[in-house]
Amino acid sequence: MSYRLAACAEMLYTDLPIAERVRRIHERGFLVEIWDWSTKDLAALAATGAEFSSMTGYLRGDLTTAEGRAALLATAGESLRAAEVIDAPRLNLHGTGLGEGGLPVVPGARVSGADWVHAADTLRRVADLGAAAGRTFVLENLNTAVDHPGTPFARAADTLALVRGVDHPNLRLNLDLYHAQIGEGNLVELVREALPWIGEIQVADVPGRCEPGTGEIRYEAVARVLREVGYDGVVGMEAWASGDADAALDAFAAAFPTAFAP
Repeated sequence: MSYRLAACAEMLYTDLPIAERVRRIHERGFLVEIWDWSTKDLAALAATGAEFSSMTGYLRGDLTTAEGRAALLATAGESLRAAEVIDAPRLNLHGTGLGEGGLPVVPGARVSGADWVHAADTLRRVADLGAAAGRTFVLENLNTAVDHPGTPFARAADTLALVRGVDHPNLRLNLDLYHAQIGEGNLVELVREALPWIGEIQVADVPGRCEPGTGEIRYEAVARVLREVGYDGVVGMEAWASGDADAALDAFAAAFPTAFAP
């Protein structure tokens, strides 16, 4: 297997408690992703025996304002301690903190040159925290047209520029191809360009943010490119199930066949 598959427990088996969702995904042979760790019994999640791929790496803050940077760095430290409980290797970041409905707590789609400098400095300091703890922070691209309007540093081109500029082994991209399709497209070439900086890839189809095969993206072509370039990281399905959750996982595995062993 050249890469491994993960699935997001926040978006599958949603009628079940979170620990049971984690257990179901684990029993299917997938790594598990979660979001906000602060609302969960992490010891109970660890007791499921699941192997975790990633979790949210901060609780508050942003990359550019003085108060926001301090909050992000402080809660990144808290997140690293939480990650020890479930042994999550990657901790996810965004261009700013997201609130209800995925909206940015501090909107700012237009960023200044000074904002870029502050963002890079914040990310460098976060990466140093990750290095000290033996874990990696990943910066996720988002989309502003559908899910996260007003989010700064949302485009994949922006997150790639920041990660490439910081150039720290404990800061990588969480390249979300669902968001990239909405915001930029050209996914195959994006994967090729971003490859040296990718810490994880996330997928869902467009429109609807459901499993591969429900929309316009030919994920089989993306999987073929990943095999060609030798990607050996994680591909995570951060998607809703269009119907049955097990069927959604089957479709995901079928789209990325070389990564899945039942």
